[in-house]
Amino acid sequence: MNSNCVSSRRGQIWPPKSGGGNLNHDRINRGYFRVLVLFILVTLAACFMFSNNLSEKCFQFLPSSFYNISFSRSDNSNVYAGKANDENSLGSILKKASMKDKKTVIITTLNAAWTEPNSIFDLFLESFRIGNQTESLLKHVVVVALDQKAYSRCLEVHLHCYALTIAGLDHSSGQAHFMSKDYLKMMWRRIDFLRTVLELGYDFVFTDADVTWLRNPFPRFYPDGDFQISCDRYRYNSTYLNNSPNGGFNYVKANNRTVQFYKFWYTGRDYFPGKHDQDVLDMIKFNPFIKEIGLKMRFLDTAYFGGFCQPSKDLDLVITMHANCCSRLESKIHDIKMVIEDWKKYMALPLRDERNLSPRTWTLKRICSYG
Repeated sequence: MNSNCVSSRRGQIWPPKSGGGNLNHDRINRGYFRVLVLFILVTLAACFMFSNNLSEKCFQFLPSSFYNISFSRSDNSNVYAGKANDENSLGSILKKASMKDKKTVIITTLNAAWTEPNSIFDLFLESFRIGNQTESLLKHVVVVALDQKAYSRCLEVHLHCYALTIAGLDHSSGQAHFMSKDYLKMMWRRIDFLRTVLELGYDFVFTDADVTWLRNPFPRFYPDGDFQISCDRYRYNSTYLNNSPNGGFNYVKANNRTVQFYKFWYTGRDYFPGKHDQDVLDMIKFNPFIKEIGLKMRFLDTAYFGGFCQPSKDLDLVITMHANCCSRLESKIHDIKMVIEDWKKYMALPLRDERNLSPRTWTLKRICSYG
């Protein structure tokens, strides 16, 4: 135990084990809430000052109210062009897109900038068509559009499209830059939306649209993992909590554990304002609440689920390649095209033996620098 961390007595972990509902906002005294937030900020600041990082031990001593307070959602969803979007219409789309043998869908989110012709979305769809046993998965992909332009573009080229608006989002620029206010709104709304999908009883693979799909990932997922997530950097094994998760690709099974986990994750938005959902995940993954609910978390090996931060090196093994560690849209597009060209050349080799005789790695000269 780190004696430098400010501690407080642990209380009942949210949500109550008895299955009781979330506390209503009206029952929380405004003055108490302000004092609570101030206490948490002082706690974390003190811990960071003495240990130079927000370690798992620091989070063990947050007050019990951190787990007991939940926040009502203010973001409303509606279909563009005036049609009301509700959980029933979402349920209908998920049902149509679901795999026959199990309630599983593939979900991606898009805004206007990523749906321009010959941009990220087109490359995303192309990867499914040229991948090994991936084209059939396209009929299970649900595209969640975050603005009118993305929704209209999706309807032109894809089967399953869902419109999701975000309160207060500025659509004038067409692109939400990394860590801007609009970017953070989209990332947190995504977490809240995925929680809804779980509550409707659907397992899902969430994938950013800048992930190139080259093989069917389902055979490589762990059978005992509730929440499986890709990594910027993978170390040691799939249960090692110091792996660096990347929310751009994950496989989640619908059950009570994952629903509680996504609620807990989303609540972190209010306790760590200005933080990316991925940053918050990197902190709460150590929290004892995860063990309390029995969530089985697995980290996916970059040898199979790679990215530009830590690329898959063997084309015989690679399943997906994520354009992470690359913030500029033009750079992403350029390098994803290079990945696709490398894959086409690899797949064009007539025999497996011939593939093994040739270099089985990627073109090295890219705009996005590898870490």
